Amino acid sequence: MRGLEVVRAGALTSVQDLGRPGYAHLGVPRSGALDTAAHALANRLLGNPPGSATLETTLDGVGLRAVGGPVVVAVTGAPCAVRACGRPVAWGAPVLLREGAELEVGRAESGVRGYVAVRGGFAVEPVLGSRSTDLLSGLGPPVLVAGALLPVGAPGPDPVAGVDAAAAPGPSPELVLPLRLGPRADWFTAESVTGRLLRATYRVSPASNRIGLRTQGPPLVRARGGELPSEGMVLGAVQVPPDGQPVVFLADHPVTGGYPVVGVVPPGPALDAAAQARPGVPVRFVRSP
Repeated sequence: MRGLEVVRAGALTSVQDLGRPGYAHLGVPRSGALDTAAHALANRLLGNPPGSATLETTLDGVGLRAVGGPVVVAVTGAPCAVRACGRPVAWGAPVLLREGAELEVGRAESGVRGYVAVRGGFAVEPVLGSRSTDLLSGLGPPVLVAGALLPVGAPGPDPVAGVDAAAAPGPSPELVLPLRLGPRADWFTAESVTGRLLRATYRVSPASNRIGLRTQGPPLVRARGGELPSEGMVLGAVQVPPDGQPVVFLADHPVTGGYPVVGVVPPGPALDAAAQARPGVPVRFVRSP
């Protein structure tokens, strides 16, 4: 079987594709790659369909060995040093690994999450139409461990491209998140919304993960008491727990929640940037129509 063997699993490496949209009514989260643009670029470089599964690494990369034959890989997302058989190779470009060759994806120089694609995609068993690992529900393949063998699918008809990778992005000085207020903005005082949330600078909390980007800053104050019945949550929802610190829900977010949602960050480049925001990075919420 042609595939990649995990030599070094890294801090948190999981298989991700475009997730499981459409199952929230059954209690199944969306999941999928957090930085969708980096995931798509990695596949595009290799001629893979956009929905092909990649590996999502966290901070310190991953080590892989080609088994059963040669493979072509590409690394995108958080810029990092990439080596094959101990020699430097390109980040953001196709790299040929001959059988037995080891790929070392190093520590992120900026950002948080890297994406490793292989021509043909990672052919782990799909669950509900997706190969994504969901950390909240436990659906999908397990988080990678050393010694795991990841099968590689047959390559599609599109050729390896390797021509449209942008230069490695540098660290962003701040994370700017467009915010559409509602549906529960009225649960907070006007001063909390206009004078704090939309004016103050928050920072990314070290407690952030694939479920949500937690922030630290001026707490929002409730305008009313009591609690909500559990209601549906969407990607990008900004939920405010009792401590008043906004939490931006990411790909592994729960499908329901009982804390008020002050607004929603629309899917797109801002949420991709949130996937790469390290603890301590300043966060500003900007009102969006």
